[in-house]
Amino acid sequence: MEQWVTLIQQIGFPIFVSFYLLHLLETKLEAIHTTLVSLKVK
Repeated sequence: MEQWVTLIQQIGFPIFVSFYLLHLLETKLEAIHTTLVSLKVK
């Protein structure tokens, strides 16, 4: 059981950080896409 806890501690944090960074990247890409679409319309 201790091996599972250690594995989750070692792998869980990098997975959380990766998802957080992907979420930040997604919001910035959406903002860039919206800006480019608005420039294209004008």
